[in-house]
Amino acid sequence: MKPIANRPGAAVNDPDRLGRRGRLFGKYAAMFVAVMSLALAINGLSDIWFSYKEQRALLIRIQRGQAEAAAEKITQFLKEIEGQLAWATQLPWSLRTVDEWRFDAVRLMRRLPAITEITQLDTMGREQFQVSRQAPDVVGSQADHSNDPAFIGAMKNKVYFGPVDFVRDSEPYMTIAVAGEGRGSGVMVARVNLKFIWDVVSRIRVGKHGRAYVVDAKGRLIADPDISMVLRNIDMTPLEHVQAARELVSEDAIQYPYAYDITGQRVLSADAVVAPVNWLLFVELPIGEAYAPVFASIKRSGILLLALLALAALAGVLLAHRIVVPIRSLHKSAERIASGDLTQRISINTGDELEVLGEQFNEMAARLQDFYATLERKVEERTRELEVANQAKSRFLAAASHDLRQPLHALGLFVAQLQGRMAAAERKQLIGRIDAALSAMNELFNALLDISKLDAGVLTPNVTSFAIEQLLKRVETTLAGAAREKGLSIRVIPNTTWVRSDFILLERIVLNLASNALRYTNNGRVLIGSRFHGDRLRIEVWDTGIGVPQDQQKNIFGEFYRLSDPSGERRAGLGLGLAIVDRLCRLLDHPIDMTSIVGKGSCFSVSVPRTEAPAEVKEPAPVRPLRAPSGKVVAVIDDDPLVLEGMGGLLRSWGYRVVTAENDNAALAGHIGSGAAPDLIISDYRLLDGKTGIEVITRLRAKLGVDVPAFLVSGDINPTLLQEARVNGFHMLHKPVKPMALRALVTQLLKKQADGDVIKGTERTH
Repeated sequence: MKPIANRPGAAVNDPDRLGRRGRLFGKYAAMFVAVMSLALAINGLSDIWFSYKEQRALLIRIQRGQAEAAAEKITQFLKEIEGQLAWATQLPWSLRTVDEWRFDAVRLMRRLPAITEITQLDTMGREQFQVSRQAPDVVGSQADHSNDPAFIGAMKNKVYFGPVDFVRDSEPYMTIAVAGEGRGSGVMVARVNLKFIWDVVSRIRVGKHGRAYVVDAKGRLIADPDISMVLRNIDMTPLEHVQAARELVSEDAIQYPYAYDITGQRVLSADAVVAPVNWLLFVELPIGEAYAPVFASIKRSGILLLALLALAALAGVLLAHRIVVPIRSLHKSAERIASGDLTQRISINTGDELEVLGEQFNEMAARLQDFYATLERKVEERTRELEVANQAKSRFLAAASHDLRQPLHALGLFVAQLQGRMAAAERKQLIGRIDAALSAMNELFNALLDISKLDAGVLTPNVTSFAIEQLLKRVETTLAGAAREKGLSIRVIPNTTWVRSDFILLERIVLNLASNALRYTNNGRVLIGSRFHGDRLRIEVWDTGIGVPQDQQKNIFGEFYRLSDPSGERRAGLGLGLAIVDRLCRLLDHPIDMTSIVGKGSCFSVSVPRTEAPAEVKEPAPVRPLRAPSGKVVAVIDDDPLVLEGMGGLLRSWGYRVVTAENDNAALAGHIGSGAAPDLIISDYRLLDGKTGIEVITRLRAKLGVDVPAFLVSGDINPTLLQEARVNGFHMLHKPVKPMALRALVTQLLKKQADGDVIKGTERTH
């Protein structure tokens, strides 16, 4: 026979290799067990520690809650007596008879059983009458109480709370005196039985062996479940936690909740102040009972941790046993898959991570096969998606083109009429219609501009705090005329709540919702109100219009979507108002909701975060009237002759002298070059010579040697353009520019120049 070493496969049984394999197994097993054990130990111990801390904090909070609740009940008890006495002393003594005063006193004692005796003193301290549950009534004794502490304290401080005393070593009593507000009202003195306090303390359940008690301002025990403790008139000030609670000013009197009670037992203590008498109510629970659930939880966690460590050790041994697998077979099979043979599958039956790795390679190959098989189908699906998107875009452009052509068509017809002869009244009426057509076009442009701004992410909310009432009043004022024209009523329910939002954008949301409600309401009214919803305020717009059918509610916020009217009536509007509302609400993170019933009306609601009103709200400064232009020179630079003519004519109609030019060279060669610098420069952003308005204004300022106020006008909403204008400190108006917005900005900049303010550093978009 051949030696074993020379036989095929003899190397498999080589003792050295088997030994190396055994050492590898032991190393991996020990490493796995060590790492898992350390991780479980750290995790388990940290869970136990944090559980202990949380349970302790929970116990402290519970006890403090009990103490504060009980102290609040006692405070309310004393405050109720004080309030009833104050009510009874409102009128001067001389305005009522003694019988009337006695009748009120008896009625007060029936209402408050804790009061056992009431004495009425006049302003000189003389007793007028005394009503008691335990003795006959005394009237007109005129006994002198002017030196009594109750009379002196009440006349000085309006209210007097006397010390606690025990009548015949039984129940505790105290004196409460209240002086009337008027000069001749006198003082009403009441003796109060404090048994009510015992009832409150005795009802507090603090575990099985816990207790609650009350000490007065001097540290004496005045209420305890064990009445014998109270009757012994025990001084509690020697207790360390009682002394600390009396000395500390803050409400959380005990910094460390551990203390020793009167029997020397270690307890968990919490206290609360009873106002206004500065009594202290303590709630105590033995430490052993307080932490019994915590210790039981720790014990269970410890046992579970030991079990997990044992399982980790067993798992480490089992997993390390399978760590040595046929790596070469795995490597060769992986190479065939990498070469492109996607039909190749790896077969490893080791039952460990390498087998999982082989299965993952098989899944990868199968997915690649599926990918190539379905690639054509995915391309077709994506093509259909692009077609749908293009169709939506085409519908959008068609709707915009239709709504734009309508006023353009009307304008062409109106201009043709102006060219002929007509009476002055007809011409005036025609000019009004032209203005309406221009307003419709401007509304469409503004809506399209708003949609584009929102889609491009240009708008940046300016979130501030403000009262919602001001915004709602502005909306009501804006739409009052339109409501009257339709014979509708629009009502705003006032609300002084303060919210956090962008005032301008939120106003636009509510205005669009209210305008939409007016548009689809023929009879009835539109109601705008608000109500609390958690920490938010829901602004609601109700109408009695035609309502929104269920099948149309999902499309109501789409662009150019007009609600179909069952009556067949065509409604005005562009179909962009609710689309703008939806985008603005998403920009501001204000959820919007809608409910509607066909034939009865709809309700749109916007949820806005609430905030606290400021301590002081300053009145707005009075608006000073605008001063006349007084010959100010305005330079207008634009490469469009129609724009130059239109803006120049408008500025001249306001009293300004206007210089127009198509670029900076023409401006320098014209009136500006004569040496007189203009008072204001208005420039288009993009000019035909490739320059920007920023470059033109900068060059003109350098040539003139004067930092002339200036702003830009542009029809481009590119975010990069707006950022560039903001960085360079320029105002920005977007075309089409409203005449009132143009006049406001021109007046503002000229006023700043006259006042000597700095012009740069402010950017604003319209």
